[in-house]
Amino acid sequence: MSFAGKSVFITGASRGIGKAIALRLARDGAHIAIAAKTAEPHPKLPGTIYSAAEEIEAAGGQALPLIVDVRDETLVSQAIEETVKTFGGLDILINNASAIQLTGTLQTDMKRFDLMHQVNFRGTYMCSQKAIPHLKKAGNPHILNISPPLNIEKRWFAPHVAYTMAKYGMSFCTFAMSEEFRQQGIAVNSLWPRTAIATAAINMLGGEAMMQRSRKPEIMADAAAIILARDSRTHTGQFYLDDSVLAEAGITDLAPYAVRPGGELMPDFFI
Repeated sequence: MSFAGKSVFITGASRGIGKAIALRLARDGAHIAIAAKTAEPHPKLPGTIYSAAEEIEAAGGQALPLIVDVRDETLVSQAIEETVKTFGGLDILINNASAIQLTGTLQTDMKRFDLMHQVNFRGTYMCSQKAIPHLKKAGNPHILNISPPLNIEKRWFAPHVAYTMAKYGMSFCTFAMSEEFRQQGIAVNSLWPRTAIATAAINMLGGEAMMQRSRKPEIMADAAAIILARDSRTHTGQFYLDDSVLAEAGITDLAPYAVRPGGELMPDFFI
């Protein structure tokens, strides 16, 4: 597969899964717009849009670091337009930015509720809305949402209903927009990990013990590359799991992706 010359807009690409996907596509020559908030080093979180841009260019791609809060419509619109102006178009949108807090109804204050819904659900909806007019002009346009399959079970709602609703909002965007834009040939799919992924969010939630039971973000990056290389007119409306995508491509040895090879892996939420 080759992404040479493809223009890709990735939210939350300064670290974690977003950056891993950016680096994977950059190795095939993609042009990456890094849309994230972190412009200055964070005391607790690694990476900025500028350090990510350096890594992307070292990997073989072109990088456009953009300071973007996906809650801000003006910033999102400007960033999409700057991407199109710089790279000559837009081929792929990856809605990766996300906010998480695993608390119950009485423990979730409304400020945090609003943050999760504005970043996860509204941010995905808005970035898609601003990108689609440009994606319509692309040869093989894709939207990929980093969101779970719609597994409507009470056990995924009762402990943290606010977070679940926010993440499922992203998945409902996949469910609806894939059909809405099917005739225009724009693929809209979701990708979710079967196990926990070693990111700053996982480290925050469970520390080193949880990190050791996780897989590396590269498994999501490799799965994303396989999906994004497919024909957008015939592969849309799907809720993919990372290891299933790799298995379909003949990749069954997943040991290299484990943080601790041979160790017990922790299933992710919503599986």
